[in-house]
Amino acid sequence: MVSFQELLKATDGFASANLIGEGCFGRVYRGILDQNQQRNVIAVKVMNLLEQVGSKSFLKECKTLRNVRRRNLVKRISACSGIDFQGNPFKALIYEFMPNRSLEGWLHAPKEANAIEPGEPKILNFPQRLNIAIDVASALDYLHHHCEVPVVHCDLKPSNILLDHDTVAHVGDSGLARFSPKSINNSCGNSTSSLGLKGTVGYAAPSILIVWHWNRGNNKRGHVQLWNTPAGNVHSCGSITSSWG
Repeated sequence: MVSFQELLKATDGFASANLIGEGCFGRVYRGILDQNQQRNVIAVKVMNLLEQVGSKSFLKECKTLRNVRRRNLVKRISACSGIDFQGNPFKALIYEFMPNRSLEGWLHAPKEANAIEPGEPKILNFPQRLNIAIDVASALDYLHHHCEVPVVHCDLKPSNILLDHDTVAHVGDSGLARFSPKSINNSCGNSTSSLGLKGTVGYAAPSILIVWHWNRGNNKRGHVQLWNTPAGNVHSCGSITSSWG
């Protein structure tokens, strides 16, 4: 585990100049961590604990990535769980830094004036796009078929696909990931649960959106148990590649 003080130093006090991304789960900072006489460039995902989803995402990613090792998955280096200087709970995940950032930044120019990565879309040639698609497919194949317990990512989209120095794609952000129901005994049984949309509109499989909309429209709760499936991840991958145009 890495301490809060070490992360504070690595990110220059979580300076805005080191902010490289943010979302509903928290913010991501670039940092330089001194460990074992080595200086490693890292990405620090600081969880937003003011929202319940932030704490859940931290636990989910720790559990999902604990035994996952694959070239095309973002490597988690360590984690931090403690308190900050003001006595508030603090949780963060430390990942290998991806210098070419997310696929989103390569495909779409940020529209907001205060965007973290302003500028025009970068250019990916056809061989690079093909290799990225193969990299993502390889990551999904590993999660679905080669983990001890199959994992479904549930939120595959361009902003969660990160590119290293050689433009090799790595799938990241497993905050919504879940273990495949095929690997869980009596996962459905006679139990009921409330229905929630997991994933991002535009990339989630249509069947998930249809059932979610039906459930809301009919104001029904606790009677539909819907699992994101490997097929849903494959649909998300197809949505990404089809948007390249």
